[in-house]
Amino acid sequence: MSPPPRALIFDMDGVLIDSEPLWHEAEIASAGEAGLVLTPEDCLRTTGLRVDEAVAYWCERHPHLAPHREVLVASTLDRLVDLVSRRGMPKPGVDEVLALARSRGLRLALASSSPYRVIHAVLDALGLHAVFEVIHSAEEEARGKPDPAVYLTTARKLGIEPELCIAVEDSPNGLLSAKAAGMKCIVVPEPALQDDPRFDMADARVSELGEIGSALWGPLCD
Repeated sequence: MSPPPRALIFDMDGVLIDSEPLWHEAEIASAGEAGLVLTPEDCLRTTGLRVDEAVAYWCERHPHLAPHREVLVASTLDRLVDLVSRRGMPKPGVDEVLALARSRGLRLALASSSPYRVIHAVLDALGLHAVFEVIHSAEEEARGKPDPAVYLTTARKLGIEPELCIAVEDSPNGLLSAKAAGMKCIVVPEPALQDDPRFDMADARVSELGEIGSALWGPLCD
């Protein structure tokens, strides 16, 4: 029997907040100003990446965008923060899973690809600033997800070995990051990505956060 988990580490976008449509809206508008037409389906290719890495992805494929790289990052973030403040909504089951985790003595942390500016906008919108013991952004790392650095640093800040942490993710890139860090991972797949075969790597899969309890205190932790 493996030792029980000591911490639950949440991704943010698409896990705690229904922000993926807002990201897509911001990305599409900013890219459009620079002369690139993106669709929501296009945006799925970069789900889970840092915004600078998402912009780099498109600049590599459309060299005419390269001179606009910093402007694209800034304008996307400006739009996103505004959208979050006006329209940000929690994903179903957020309060339930946080209360359950606290009742079981799990320490709570946040490990996000988003920059701190976006993280704080989301936590303001959802009233969650006091919930997480550690909040860590991949903007402090050399590479974002799927690199494991953001999860490894979060575990180090908690003072807990990665193998005693369980990550909660919605994207294949986030899942790959958590698994590379040596953590177990529960996925709540982004609906548009739910058929991605990489989700087969997850230790448990649920359709919404409210179902996590059965995974945490079931076969996942036996």
